[in-house]
Amino acid sequence: MSAQVETMFYTRETPWHGLGTKVEDAPGSKEALVAAGLDWKVIQKEICTKEGQPVEGYRANIRDRDQNILGVVSERYKVVQNEEAFSFTDQLLGEGVTYETAGSLQDGRRTWILARLPQRYIISGDEITPYLVFMNSHDGSGAIKAAMTPIRVVCQNTLNLALSTAKRSWSTNHTGDIQGKLSDARNTLLYAERYMKELGKAIDQLNRIRLSDQKVYEYINALFPLADGATETQKKNLLRLKDEVRLRYFEAPDLQHVGKNAYRFVNAVSDFATHAQPLKRRMNYRESLFAKTVEGNAMIDKAYELVQAA
Repeated sequence: MSAQVETMFYTRETPWHGLGTKVEDAPGSKEALVAAGLDWKVIQKEICTKEGQPVEGYRANIRDRDQNILGVVSERYKVVQNEEAFSFTDQLLGEGVTYETAGSLQDGRRTWILARLPQRYIISGDEITPYLVFMNSHDGSGAIKAAMTPIRVVCQNTLNLALSTAKRSWSTNHTGDIQGKLSDARNTLLYAERYMKELGKAIDQLNRIRLSDQKVYEYINALFPLADGATETQKKNLLRLKDEVRLRYFEAPDLQHVGKNAYRFVNAVSDFATHAQPLKRRMNYRESLFAKTVEGNAMIDKAYELVQAA
């Protein structure tokens, strides 16, 4: 398990981000809270100087289980407990929702929940399943975020394209009327339905854009531009990355039924961005990959932009 992951579980098969401890069945919220190691609360305490003088306007967020200091926040900061996050997701998705993965990063400073949405979509012959990701932070560094990300089932590629016609995420800070803001987040499901509809249109359009082999090579070169003054090692590494995308486009078994078109290219890039090993594997590599399910993946978006401009 990566050094940045503190606790986590996943169900059945290793998820695309490769993190966690396996459990056999996707649990409900109460079981998931325990399986993910998130059955603790955040308490707030005043901060004092060494001389015992209170620091006005700030509080320390502390985990009750081990008194670990998660962060220093302003007095306006409102805590969203892990249990509240699961409760919110239960209400959002309805009775019977089960969780595919959940856990904490960076000693509890950041937490997340991922649940499979009940809808099943068949788009251009592909089964695509939407997931809801809910991310929270207890250190004051980030917003509360909910996002929908579609996964192509056959290969576990993410297809969270940046569509101009549909929104797939919601976020807010930890101040003001938190419960009211969480109620507003129910619009995320409305976003999900509209996003999947627009994604279907986008995929149909991509299937109609035919690509010559030469055009594919041009797009791959555009994804991996060679910097001025690049060293021989850098050139070699760049060539390796290009070859990986090329192999995915021309030889991936799950793309053999797809014509030589823009949808095939976007999937090849998504497969690379989702599953390829980096040239230099940093400690937080998999956490960064998982975070892109919420923020979006710049490389996949770039590929989508390139083929749209064809």
